[in-house]
Amino acid sequence: MPQMSAFNLRSPRIRIKICGITRLEDALEASRLGVDAVGFVFYEASPRFIDPVKAAGIIRLLPPFVSAVGLFVNPTQDQIDEVLQYCPLGVLQLHGDETPEFCEAQVRRVIKAIHVETEEDLRHARNYPCSVLLDTKAPPGVYGGTGQRFDWTMVRNFRHEHPIILAGGLDADNVQQALAIRHWFAVDVSSGVEHSPGIKDHEKMAAFVAAVNGYTSDVKEHS
Repeated sequence: MPQMSAFNLRSPRIRIKICGITRLEDALEASRLGVDAVGFVFYEASPRFIDPVKAAGIIRLLPPFVSAVGLFVNPTQDQIDEVLQYCPLGVLQLHGDETPEFCEAQVRRVIKAIHVETEEDLRHARNYPCSVLLDTKAPPGVYGGTGQRFDWTMVRNFRHEHPIILAGGLDADNVQQALAIRHWFAVDVSSGVEHSPGIKDHEKMAAFVAAVNGYTSDVKEHS
């Protein structure tokens, strides 16, 4: 029997991930607000980097049904495996130049970040046998978390056989505009809900979640 594409599992509800978690109180507040996933950055050059041992302590205190996502940039397999020795991650989010073959070889589910600037970037995204996260193309050596957005209208008609996630410059003020562009499986926010890198603002998190859920409710009422 052919495997059903995850892309076909379309529903009105937009899932929410809050990335760049470095504190237990932020992870628990995100969970209380009803987010689907929280992200931990294992890229040492990032201002949101978290030690795997500290991340493991937070993950073990998450409530059931909240996914822990580990973000890596151009890792070796040994580096991923070392983090997995400590952290019970459900998903790997790969933000560098990882190949489709590297993504397919992982034993965890994978989200591949694609940094969007041109149509060629979108064609490249279709090579990946997994979910893709469309993010803003940052300066060389920077991988996400810039607070900048790309031209979302570029991806209005983009199609992929797996779930499509939006990131890059999202906040409570503009996320409904992004949701109106097309159907997204999920949205991923980091700097848009922060006081400073890695330190989340609970009021901004609540406003972001309310904006996403409010849009979803409106779609249901008018469908």
